[in-house]
Amino acid sequence: MELQNEIARDLLRIKAVQIKTEGYFTWTSGIKSPIYCDNRLTMSYPEIRKKITKAFLQKLEELNIQPDVIAGCATAGIPHAAWLASELNIPMIYVRSKPKGHGKGNQIEGNVEKGQKIVVIEDLISTGGSSIETANVLRNQGFEVLAVLAIFTYGLPISDKRFEEEDLVVSTITSFDNLLEVLVADKEITEADKEKLLTWRGQL
Repeated sequence: MELQNEIARDLLRIKAVQIKTEGYFTWTSGIKSPIYCDNRLTMSYPEIRKKITKAFLQKLEELNIQPDVIAGCATAGIPHAAWLASELNIPMIYVRSKPKGHGKGNQIEGNVEKGQKIVVIEDLISTGGSSIETANVLRNQGFEVLAVLAIFTYGLPISDKRFEEEDLVVSTITSFDNLLEVLVADKEITEADKEKLLTWRGQL
């Protein structure tokens, strides 16, 4: 929990995650949202990315899983997958959102053998779509996906439902709920603000 809260505060500090109680952000989908998330910014902060790698290592230990390969979701999951694979001293691959339009037409980049056990790394879980697609590309090619790990989740009910339907284990370092707890503890927002933000999520 200590590392989880520390990383939550780091994300807020570098504005990788921003929360507004008024004047919401507009997502690409057109949804008005009190939260903006761009975990790509963590690449530029060595100490933060090291904490994230440490937290992923802790997640693997908690889940008691030992992957043969780490797979990054293109594009934001790729650097974190590389740093984690380096710490574990195991192979790393990444999965494109669609097959390459030239050359060999690869969708999976890197050398991996059928049957190997893989953990997928993502930066953000919203509806779960990209992570599930990545996992299914790997499954369809004969690999065993042990889990999907991510830095952050909005905690949307639809994502929980989709991961359950796909029989995929998912675990994140921090979350929307965790951020709200930290913001209240640090007196950045009030309990009333927190309830308003939770109500917004409950309406999606």
